[in-house]
Amino acid sequence: MNEQDGQDEQDGRGRQERADAVDREMAARLLPGPVLRALGRWWEVNASVYADGTPGAHTIRYTPSRWAQITPWPEALAPTSAGGDAAVSRAEVVSAVADALRREAFREAMVATYVWGKGKRGTPGGSGPATLHKILAFDGLDSALATAVTALREHGAPQAYAALQGQVPGLGPAFFTKFLYFTGIALPPVDGVRPLILDRVLSRRLRSMAATVGRESGHDVDGSVASWVWSDGNWSPHRYQVYLSFMHAACGQLAAGDIWPSGAAPDLLECAWFTTSWETSG
Repeated sequence: MNEQDGQDEQDGRGRQERADAVDREMAARLLPGPVLRALGRWWEVNASVYADGTPGAHTIRYTPSRWAQITPWPEALAPTSAGGDAAVSRAEVVSAVADALRREAFREAMVATYVWGKGKRGTPGGSGPATLHKILAFDGLDSALATAVTALREHGAPQAYAALQGQVPGLGPAFFTKFLYFTGIALPPVDGVRPLILDRVLSRRLRSMAATVGRESGHDVDGSVASWVWSDGNWSPHRYQVYLSFMHAACGQLAAGDIWPSGAAPDLLECAWFTTSWETSG
């Protein structure tokens, strides 16, 4: 079964067939009108910031001193001895990851992407630094990250996702897709579509649209399939592939409708979805 284990095989097969039907409907319909209008408004406000069509300028603030226990610490980040807050953009994280990967310093690359992902939510001894410390203490971390990088380079994003899923204690898809995302930009062109970040916020956006499509098409009248496949975490590699395909197609839809510029990258859509809100009922 594509989505999750532990289900009765026959019931699971039927539910997967319904999920596949909803996926096909979503791929055919793509973004509904309310979402297109919300994204158009977002672009009007942010066009000057993301004039190159990428979210490279998207900047996150963090507090370096809260990560004092973390090593290795990337030079691209402000020293942990610094007081106050600092800021780091996606473009700066890409540069840090590229430098780390050239040296096969996989842990350093992970730290850069993790700190960016946590931002101001990282508190001393809290879930951010404490969880990252646990991840870095795992003996198999270097091997797991190296395997994922090789899978991304040689086979593509879904295979890299599968290579990391469940391999490192404390490292779930909301954060290892950040590692894959930045790695995908830092590496030479990879096979297939580039990885994108998938976290709970983005999954809930897809869940909302899937529930509407399922109800209107009759494939998922009660929304239970949408809640299953677009859960808050532990998405399957198949679901990640569905996500990537949808996001790339939706970005093309925005460009074709002259809502966004034709050169806009799919990760700009991911950034916009994370930083704006909309209702499918409009």
